[in-house]
Amino acid sequence: MHLRRRLQPLPDHLDQMIRGYMPSRCVLTALELDIFTAIGNGANAEQVGTKIRANARGVGMLLNSLVAIGLLRKSGDDYKNTPESARFFVQGSEDNHRNGLLHIANIWHRWSTLTDAVRRGTRIPIDRDNTREWTKSFIAGMQRNAKDRAPLVVKAVGVAGVRRILDLGGGSGAYSIAFAKTFPEVQCEILDLPEVVPLTAEYVSKADVSAQVSLRAGDMLRDDFGSGYDLIMLNAICHMFSEEQNRNIFRRACQALAPNGRLVVQDFILNPDKTAPQHAALFSLNMLVATDSGASYGEFEYTRWMKAAGFDDVCRIDLPGPSDLIVGRVK
Repeated sequence: MHLRRRLQPLPDHLDQMIRGYMPSRCVLTALELDIFTAIGNGANAEQVGTKIRANARGVGMLLNSLVAIGLLRKSGDDYKNTPESARFFVQGSEDNHRNGLLHIANIWHRWSTLTDAVRRGTRIPIDRDNTREWTKSFIAGMQRNAKDRAPLVVKAVGVAGVRRILDLGGGSGAYSIAFAKTFPEVQCEILDLPEVVPLTAEYVSKADVSAQVSLRAGDMLRDDFGSGYDLIMLNAICHMFSEEQNRNIFRRACQALAPNGRLVVQDFILNPDKTAPQHAALFSLNMLVATDSGASYGEFEYTRWMKAAGFDDVCRIDLPGPSDLIVGRVK
């Protein structure tokens, strides 16, 4: 007689992996609603609900969950921020990351389309795409990532023989600003989309480098780059485009560089079989849900594209953190 095999319980690490979105979504919703700022020095669910114009019952359940995951404290009916949430999530704090983290909330909505995106092989448009607030959150998110990495890139690349820099898709301008602040003789030009440039101007003005950093509205896939640049940068840009689009950018960048000029690509670089590092592999899925044809790419691909475009002496420069540099020099 055959006995039915008893179903084995799901291992904890698999169960936790599958449910991992729950605390993440809890925090992202709190950031979208600006819960931590609404709490201030302390408030109950009804008071918070009034401030953010939300139902007190729903707010109370969210606040209790935030207590459960360690981002709030509760005494009686009142809630207070922890030192950590007060520092990083409250408007007015010097270390407030909320504005940049709203981009992660936008990404979450895109990832909810992953199943259909895999079936189709490209992104599924959603209502939140291409709004002014989406663009503002995206640039703030890029600034959050770039401001600490920019000095590392400046140090790794250097400015020997560099006077003119073209920053393609410069976003918040963090990398041009870092070069300008470090080397007063360098002139940088940022080329980005018309809806981005006004946001870039705010960051450049705040950094007080307007005399060194100029802005140009345009589309890097179609518009002329100009000529005579000593350095062209593509920081966290190539993953948004297809192989054909990147080849086109590299070819035109080579033509826009002065003799001995360099193209610098910073991105998440996959290993040859595209399964590691984990961040780069998962980010490739992020590009599936967010772009028409973007992906993470490997060192071999970047090197092949650069050499085909006319670059020589292509090398990889490893940086601390998740992204590295691929640098090619004009023959």
